[in-house]
Amino acid sequence: MADHGEATCRQVDGRMARVFELFGKRWTGLIVATLMPGPVHFADLRRAIPGISERMLSDRLVELAGAGLVVREVDAGPPLRVAYRLTEAGRAMEPALKELGRWAETYLADGGRCPERFRK
Repeated sequence: MADHGEATCRQVDGRMARVFELFGKRWTGLIVATLMPGPVHFADLRRAIPGISERMLSDRLVELAGAGLVVREVDAGPPLRVAYRLTEAGRAMEPALKELGRWAETYLADGGRCPERFRK
């Protein structure tokens, strides 16, 4: 078994800390996954993610744009419409999100709980 002394426990990988600082927030991963196929208008994005409020969606999109993962595009219309798309950095998350999906299919398929056979 690995040594988990005090010094080891204080060493959190800074890269992982940055990832979970952003992706550990509720809705962020779902927003990125929904944008993966291409640009989505705000209203369609909200409908695609059940349970998210307009305010929360707006806040998360601002955070993702600030992190350089999402770009906001305004179509002057009429009517005025706003769409969001992933940047190259955002699209680069696709392999990681697909892998998380495969992991969830294997280990969380049982109503969101890890099946007993994997709890060893």
